[in-house]
Amino acid sequence: MKQIIIILSMFIAGQLTAQTRYEAGMQKGLEQFGAAKTAEDMAAASAFFERIADAEKDKWLPYYYAAYANHLTGWMNPKADKDKVAEKSKDLLSKAEALERNADTYCMRQMIAIQQMNVDPMARWQTYGTEASNALAEAKKIDANNPRIYLLDGQTLMYTPEAFGGGKAVAKKLFEKSIQLFETYKPQSAMHPNWGKDQAAKLLAACQ
Repeated sequence: MKQIIIILSMFIAGQLTAQTRYEAGMQKGLEQFGAAKTAEDMAAASAFFERIADAEKDKWLPYYYAAYANHLTGWMNPKADKDKVAEKSKDLLSKAEALERNADTYCMRQMIAIQQMNVDPMARWQTYGTEASNALAEAKKIDANNPRIYLLDGQTLMYTPEAFGGGKAVAKKLFEKSIQLFETYKPQSAMHPNWGKDQAAKLLAACQ
């Protein structure tokens, strides 16, 4: 009996140590992500999260952040091949989705689709615009109180001509809803997505 207790204690200690290593790695990655100033910095953050993901194959968050950081390199570097960036982001996100699909993974799908649409908006809006809209619709089905849904929807409509249902007046209401939801929004943990409030506030100010 004593031997069983010792073995069980060692197993629990090992599990706690592994979890602590994972959390420490994620914290370091999030700090690196937050401090990134250039596309190269952001690419390094993406690679760091991907290494965590490859080691922690049952966790969706590292793949999510690897996809997010990679996605941002496409905006931070004006010369980036946005299709190439987006394809890598989709590959990383697909690995996250294989573990868990949620409102934030669908929001990321929307962001990637918008990035590809912006390569040639006139030629691509029917394909990637529809893909982006569908992604946000799925996100709402899962969690209609996720504030990033309305931030992203507003951001898209802000730059959509009024003749096509967009414009600042329409976007303003969505940014207001996003900010309202952020007031009560609580991520599941310190590692879960919690970005967007400052961005929503800046975009709302631009609509005044």
